[in-house]
Amino acid sequence: MITATTPKGERRRQALVAAAAELLLEGGFEAVRHRSVATRADLPLASTTYYFESLEDLIARAVEFSGNVELDAMRRRVGEVSHRRRGAEATVDLVLDLLVGVDGHWHDEGARGQLIARYERSVASARHPELREVQLRLRAQLDELLADVLRRSDRLVRPEQLRRLVAVVDGAVVAALTELEPEPRRMARGALLEVIDIVAPATPQQVDRFRALD
Repeated sequence: MITATTPKGERRRQALVAAAAELLLEGGFEAVRHRSVATRADLPLASTTYYFESLEDLIARAVEFSGNVELDAMRRRVGEVSHRRRGAEATVDLVLDLLVGVDGHWHDEGARGQLIARYERSVASARHPELREVQLRLRAQLDELLADVLRRSDRLVRPEQLRRLVAVVDGAVVAALTELEPEPRRMARGALLEVIDIVAPATPQQVDRFRALD
């Protein structure tokens, strides 16, 4: 593997990463092969081994690329959220906008593929250490965004409870994906509504005033 030290080399390397990320989104890990990536990037086959130590290295970079694209979109969404008191339903909807996608987007092929690919990456990281490190970095940034949304909704944020919140959503989404007519946001919303006031309770001075907000 040769480090891309020139502008041309860096452009080629990034083109390969972007191509691999597209293939991951379209067909999962099985779709990412040296030849398919080079073809998608319109580069010679040898370029994949020239710029990357292995196919696994290329896949890890593609996973990080995809994750960062999603995080950038989430940051823009968080930036639109005003700081005000929110009840359970409004808070849950904001959280699900980040973790699952906005309401109604499940029927959009691109949004559906992105959600499925995200969970494929999470499962794959359990077997591949190089992916696990990437996922941990991405998850840390996601946790920061979730904490920001909760604070903007006048909710208390505790690290251990934040992990529980994500686990509730992850479990509901994975379960929904196995259904004949999956509705992951609907299932995750029902599950999270049951625990949101436990894992992210309203700040003490607001508790008695939230009943009329939703």
